[in-house]
Amino acid sequence: MGAIEIKNNIYWVGVKNPDLRIFDIVMKTENGTTYNSYLIVDEKIVLVDTVKDGYFNEFIQNIKSVIGDRNIDYVVVNHTEPDHSGSAGKLLEYYPDAVVYASRAAIMNLRNIINKDFNSVEVKENDVLKIGERTLRFISAPLLHWPDTIFTYDEKDKVIFTGDAFGCHYCGDGIFNDEAGDFSDEYKYYFNVIMGPFKKNVISAIEKIKPLGIDVICTSHGPVLRDNPRKYVDIYWDWSKDVLDIPKNNYALILYVSAYGYTREIAKAIAEGLKETGAEVDIHDIIETDMNEIITKVDKAKALIIGSPTINQDAVKPVWDVLSLVSPMMNRGKAAFAFGSYGWSGEAVQLINDRLKGLKFKTIEPGLKVQFVPTEEDIEKAKSIGKEIAALIK
Repeated sequence: MGAIEIKNNIYWVGVKNPDLRIFDIVMKTENGTTYNSYLIVDEKIVLVDTVKDGYFNEFIQNIKSVIGDRNIDYVVVNHTEPDHSGSAGKLLEYYPDAVVYASRAAIMNLRNIINKDFNSVEVKENDVLKIGERTLRFISAPLLHWPDTIFTYDEKDKVIFTGDAFGCHYCGDGIFNDEAGDFSDEYKYYFNVIMGPFKKNVISAIEKIKPLGIDVICTSHGPVLRDNPRKYVDIYWDWSKDVLDIPKNNYALILYVSAYGYTREIAKAIAEGLKETGAEVDIHDIIETDMNEIITKVDKAKALIIGSPTINQDAVKPVWDVLSLVSPMMNRGKAAFAFGSYGWSGEAVQLINDRLKGLKFKTIEPGLKVQFVPTEEDIEKAKSIGKEIAALIK
């Protein structure tokens, strides 16, 4: 596509991948994506992020169309995920005197990505780099969505480079949001999958950039946000603000799947015990509940209680679907309990417990297994367990 000037000698020099349909194994990308990289031309020349491996020839042509035979002085690495650092090794071979500016975590990651040493400077919160008329300020933004992430702010032009934050997988004809048409669905989907597990970090980063004048947000994927960029910061805030009261004390979430109603009976008994002790309880059949609603409630809950029958020596797929979306970052240290009815083997409860421990929950062992139909004694035991959990989350 070629380089495009964004503002006052700041250029987009990225590449497009309109045909991409799956990203990072799990994300659908029906409108492709872009790998955005930016060139700042001043007394010194700065490149902000690189692009995915396989696109280097197009990438270097874009760069050279702007700077010709001049050298790149600094490479700012906001984030080292390989779709943004995959061509860094070739770039540093091309410009061997360039100095990488990045967080400590990013420098360590990059060394393990390109497997060569390079000139580098570790940046910390509010460090600055003077490049001529411009001063670049570095803002720590860890876990948006990797521990290495920083934002880079051009104080003169009020342009902020935010890595994956505020981006989306969308490849339009142009590069700017006012040229892209409606990408709101892609924007929300990207937030849910990439940034949703890190809402606390979203809030923290927004608090840091709120005082800044921002004319353009330059993201690593999707449209460059030059039209009303504050709108996108506000959207992120709205989507993340519920984390301010997470976890909610005294709130337990019960999720279950039940083949013949027996696991549901246990779920209801646990809920009754929780309520008798004053806990707030939500109880949902996973099959009948929207997955986004489930995950939002998981993040809010102080305790997760999850039940499944055992079918073919395993928990059932809807349970695994839920647990595949639960973030250990959001739920570390919360109480969790597994239960279920079984016929002839009963492995589901232990398998769920093992997964919950892997997700960093504090499991209440050994869980509750009931063979076929719960007896009155089983129901009373389930109520008692509910009371115990309620006491833990007060």
